[in-house]
Amino acid sequence: MPEFLNPFSGLTPGRKMTLSELIRAIRLNIAAEEEAVHLYTAHADATDNPLAKKVLLDIADEERVHVGEFTKLLKLLDPEEEKFLEQGAEEVNEMVADTPGQKEPPDKEPPTVGPLKED
Repeated sequence: MPEFLNPFSGLTPGRKMTLSELIRAIRLNIAAEEEAVHLYTAHADATDNPLAKKVLLDIADEERVHVGEFTKLLKLLDPEEEKFLEQGAEEVNEMVADTPGQKEPPDKEPPTVGPLKED
């Protein structure tokens, strides 16, 4: 598990988390899922056993789904989160635009009408 401050350390039995504590707990959950993805992918990369590799990568993908679920929940619990995520994405888009040879983000690609040459 990630080495973050435990948001539950100050809780007394029977006390529910505050919204702030819940948001911190969700962030910790996201970090734990990302750590699990890293761990399972590393294990898959370190084996030649095809079944083990397949199972490990499948489980890693399930953890990535959990990241999406927790991220959506975080956005619902903390409306400010979406602004920060959008700001970060825009900063990367600007860097892509300033990097020669770097492909434009999908939302910036010009529309196409299909191939001009038939095969």
